[in-house]
Amino acid sequence: MITTKQRSQLKSLANTLKPSVTVGKEELTENIIKEIEVALYHRELVKVAALKSCVSSAKDMCAAVCAALGCEPVQCIGNRFVVYKRSDKEGIEHIELR
Repeated sequence: MITTKQRSQLKSLANTLKPSVTVGKEELTENIIKEIEVALYHRELVKVAALKSCVSSAKDMCAAVCAALGCEPVQCIGNRFVVYKRSDKEGIEHIELR
């Protein structure tokens, strides 16, 4: 569980990110969840965008992704959401939470 200060730090880092994964009109599929999982493994902080044709809300998709992958929700605004999960991959620059 991340604290509010850590969440604030992650939000500031997420401001400059471009969406790594885009959810289309087919909603959340297994392939999209796997794509988010791979992105979390390589980057730790992932921004996901949903197209306007997507029926589900970003909050619902964020909750589903967090339940499926065990990651932490950081931010959900409009049709985008950001999730965080500490990676065990070696050789990357890990995000140091205060």
